[in-house]
Amino acid sequence: MKTPVNIQLIGTEVAIAWSDGAESYFASEALRAASPSAERQGERDILGVTHGGTTQRQYPGVAVTGWQLVGNYAVRFEFSDGHRTGLYSFDYLQRLAAEQSSA
Repeated sequence: MKTPVNIQLIGTEVAIAWSDGAESYFASEALRAASPSAERQGERDILGVTHGGTTQRQYPGVAVTGWQLVGNYAVRFEFSDGHRTGLYSFDYLQRLAAEQSSA
């Protein structure tokens, strides 16, 4: 599994250097919109029904203000709007980066 070796905030973007030498760049607003948190995505019950979540897809002006590595598998970003509950697994961040490059 690729892991981050360096995370930097460059202007309004988060830059991640990965253990295989690759680099990924994420706009703060895009990271906030892609939050995997239950607050944003909702939670599924045992029957697969999603409860909660939000339909908001854009977060203009929201910036990353900090981050914390969680174990050996994820990053928790802190945002200027107070959001900090999403755990972005390393695999999830790499999928987001691949989606950006193919768009």
